[in-house]
Amino acid sequence: MLVDTYGRRATDLRVSLTDRCNLRCTYCMPEEGLQWLAKPDLLSDDETVRLIRVAVTLLGVTDVRFTGGEPLLRPGLTGIVERCAALDPRPRMSLTTNGIGLARTAAALKDAGLDRVNVSLDTLRPEVFHRLTRRDRHHDVIHGLEAARAAGLTPIKINTVLMPGVNDDEAPELLAWAIAEGYELRFIEQMPLDAQHGWKRDGMITADAIIASLSSRFTLTPEGEQRRGAAPAERWLVDGGPHRVGVIASVTRPFCAACDRTRLTADGQVRSCLFAREETDLRAALRSGAPDEEIADLWRLAMWGKKAGSGLDDPSFLQPDRPMSAIGG
Repeated sequence: MLVDTYGRRATDLRVSLTDRCNLRCTYCMPEEGLQWLAKPDLLSDDETVRLIRVAVTLLGVTDVRFTGGEPLLRPGLTGIVERCAALDPRPRMSLTTNGIGLARTAAALKDAGLDRVNVSLDTLRPEVFHRLTRRDRHHDVIHGLEAARAAGLTPIKINTVLMPGVNDDEAPELLAWAIAEGYELRFIEQMPLDAQHGWKRDGMITADAIIASLSSRFTLTPEGEQRRGAAPAERWLVDGGPHRVGVIASVTRPFCAACDRTRLTADGQVRSCLFAREETDLRAALRSGAPDEEIADLWRLAMWGKKAGSGLDDPSFLQPDRPMSAIGG
């Protein structure tokens, strides 16, 4: 098992498959992009599957989420999913994507064993999408969502970040659209994960502001902590249900006490927290010929030292020195 000194058990593994992305979202990276990891630094498909196997068979991981960067840019993605689906026990598998390319890959990913997808979409307006992402690809995301639904990669969750003066007026419109399309919408407070370090706490759209905006059009009833469990999103029934909306308030209402996650970066480093500055190198152990149990012990040690919280609730918090595209969301 992966346990820490606070008694938390990590059963949810986030696997970053690449640091590359085909969007340039203003809250994530600069317009010119980043210096990508060199190919030899990235885990190979075999190395990725082996580490996931160690996590599932030796460390008690039950859920695997493939992330990036943009995981659909990983050439071997379908094969990785298929090989992980053959593990015993079989983990539940999901994918977080920007949706570009999902239209041509959704059916193959479902056939390979992927269970569901989360898709990032911050606006219903193509011109706002272009402003936020610096790319004219809004239609591709919509088509990708439709393909995922047709393939049965459900429930489909939409991840939305609201930015002041850009799309912060769209919350009710987005929720109405998600309900009509059968998607579950989750708003995420903007976090300090941008490579250019432009995040400012006082400019962030908070969970309270999001709920107030939604409440101008809908009646929201809290589901409560008992239903939430270790999930990052606080959820509300919309107009009595059955539809729900979630808010991930990482900054203003941290949920560290119930965290059940462990993270593997694209270059084979274990992170106990998205905002951790310390990493444990599993790639070096892999490539030096270490057996599975030795790798598992390194992973256990990394998680044992997990801190009580992320530090995001501290006004003096400093942004991590590694951008989200290299860590995995």
